Order: sequence, then C-alpha cells, then structure tokens
Amino acid sequence: MTKWPTLDDVRQAEAALVGITYRTPLQESSYINDLIGSRVFFKLENLQRSGSFKLRGAYNRIRHLSSDELSRGVVAASAGNHAQGVALAAGLVGTTAVIVTPEGASLNKIEATRSYGAEVRQAGHSFDDAFDEAIRISEETGRVLIHAFDDPMVVAGQGTIGLEMMDERATLDVLVVPIGGGGLISGIALAAKAQNPRIKVIGVQAAGADAMVQSRKLGRVEHTRTAHTIADGIAIKRPGEMTFGMIEHYVDEIVTVDEYEISRAILIFLERSKLLVEGAGAVGLAALLANKVEVGNQTVATVVSGGNIDVTLLNRIIEKGLVEEGRQLHLKTVIPDRPGQLSKLLERVASMKANVIRVNHERWDPGIAPSDVSVNVVLETRNAAHREEIIDVLRRDGYPIRVETADTANHRTKNFDN
Repeated sequence: MTKWPTLDDVRQAEAALVGITYRTPLQESSYINDLIGSRVFFKLENLQRSGSFKLRGAYNRIRHLSSDELSRGVVAASAGNHAQGVALAAGLVGTTAVIVTPEGASLNKIEATRSYGAEVRQAGHSFDDAFDEAIRISEETGRVLIHAFDDPMVVAGQGTIGLEMMDERATLDVLVVPIGGGGLISGIALAAKAQNPRIKVIGVQAAGADAMVQSRKLGRVEHTRTAHTIADGIAIKRPGEMTFGMIEHYVDEIVTVDEYEISRAILIFLERSKLLVEGAGAVGLAALLANKVEVGNQTVATVVSGGNIDVTLLNRIIEKGLVEEGRQLHLKTVIPDRPGQLSKLLERVASMKANVIRVNHERWDPGIAPSDVSVNVVLETRNAAHREEIIDVLRRDGYPIRVETADTANHRTKNFDN
C-alpha cells in the first residue's frame, strides 16, 4: 500500500513551489453570494500557470527525481491539464516529457502541451486508455511515469492549495472540491483538516463520471464502464487506490452534478464574474447553485480547478445556457410562400421587442405543403416570461410553432402546436 503524504510533505511542497506557481486569489462575488445565501470564496486555479492546479503536483513529483531518472525523461497520461502541468514542469527541471492523451482530447489543450515542449501521442478514447499506453511507454523506454493523481508527491503538491486557502481565511467552514481521480481533494483535505479538524470537505463529481461515488458506496475502488461529461478534467473511470483511502478518511461527503448544472455554472462565471472556467472547475459552484451542498450561513470556499475550456464547447454551452435561462428562443414555423409573409412575421417579432439573431427558410421541407415555406428563427429574449409571451402571441396570430427547449440538448423538440 502506498504511503500517504503528510502535512510536512505539503509544507515542503509549498516551499519548493515558491517562484514556480502563483499564489492564486481567493475571491468572492456578491452576486453569487446572493444567489446561494452564504459567503462563498473561489480559489482561482484557472489563473494558475498552465491554466490549472496541475503544475503544483507535477512539479513537486518531478523535482524528486534522481539525475538518472531525469536523463530518461517522464511520461504521463492526461485529458489535458495534467499534460500541461507535466510538460511545463519537465521543462522547468530540464527533462523531456511524452504525454499520452485520449483521441478526441481538447485541441487547445493538446497544442498548449506541445507549446511547453512535450511530445504528444494519442491512444484510446478515455483517460484510462491513455494511461495504459503511458504505462507501456514507461516500461519500454524507462521514462518515469508521472501519475495524474495516485502519487503521494502529486497529492502533496495539490495540498498546497489547501494551505493557501486556510492561511488566507482560517475561518472557512466548508470546502467544496472537484473530484476526478481524487488527487486534488485528497491533498486539500489533508492540509485543511490538519489545521482545522472541524472543517467540512465536500467532493463534487459529474454525474456522468461518478467512479468515486460508486467506489465509496461499495467500499472499494470501482471501475465504471463510461466517463462521459463536459467536465473532461474529471472524466475518470477508475479513481486512485491511495486517493480512495484518503478520501474515505478525510472527505465528509461526495455529491454529483449533471451537465445542465455544470453548464449553468460556467455561464455564470463567464457573465457575472468575467472568469473563463472549464467544466471541472465549475462543478463546485454547480453543486452550490443546485443546493446539493447544505451550507446554511456558513462560510464556503470552492476550488475553481482550471480554465482550459475548448472554445467550440464553450460556444455550445453559452448558446444552450441562454436557451435554458429563457434568453434565447429557437422556433420553427410555417408561412405562406408569398411575398411579404416573412417580413410580416419578423415585424411581429420586432413589435414584441425581440432581437432576431438568425433566420433561415426552407421551401423543400417534406413536411409542408408546396404553397408554404418553413422558417427557422433564433431570437434574443429578455427572460423566460418574455419568451413565453412571444410564443403565445405568435400562436394567437395563427402561426404553427415548434419550440426548441432545454431538451434540445438531448435531441428532443416539441411538436408543432397552434
């Protein structure tokens, strides 16, 4: 059994990371405080070097390598953030890195990893597939495997976040921390509870990647069949053996959040706090907004673990989030295929103070009569009430309406209705 890191290990990591990592802000938002009804602080590791907390653990592990190990180089598996952390850390200590990512990993994370000097290879469709390939490379070449989470020096490096939060605000009552493989929460919980044994530590997983939740239910490390979520940084099918033991010992509770809840949190961070946050970094806020964590009037801190979100994914999240919030309306209708009819529809929409974002009309829709044309319209609306008002008015005017709702994310739409 791997020996757990100690508080002394975390403090040594903290000293070693001076000048290597940033001491990131612990920031609060009055808007979010009002939404949740408690004081909530955000540890902004999305502002860390390489865009996530991962440099802390990667550097702390690699700095312990011998000169012989450094000469052989390192290898790691990662969906993105650990890759960048290892690549950057390897360059800082003067060794080489090979990174294995799953096929379909975020392109911006892959390019960022290469920019730090690492060689990037792709294997399989999940972190676990990539990890198997990294093991093979290590055995074949002698490169040292730098585990993303199940390593005491990696965990000690991540624990420096806990020291920073407690040093800055010792009165924190609850910590809400993302969980993938468990390295981040293990280190933070160790550091925080060593200074305040009464502090509550809550883990958050994506519902589509809940291996640690399942492991805790069974009392052993459980390998799930899939790990599907927009929070790719915590999409792990098998958590660590060491981290599972530490979580059993230190973590009070684990909750899950769904894709809509994660998307909503990303959108709130972007719009209200002007922060670019990836899915894994948003799960803490998502859990708080969805009342998955009981905080009452306690003081809470959550770790915004990273900001390396793919811009294409971000675009989809923004658009779907606006639909969910009632601030964008996607509708389809049918009008007579005669001059002036499209203009009449759009003028009616304009009279209700909705802004037209996109319009597309199609004469060849097989579901309509030859004398008609189908029209797809995307509107910017003020809120859900404004959206419903527009739908009701258009239906009263005789337009058959099909509305794409929040269920669009699951590829479902409502039927035409007068």
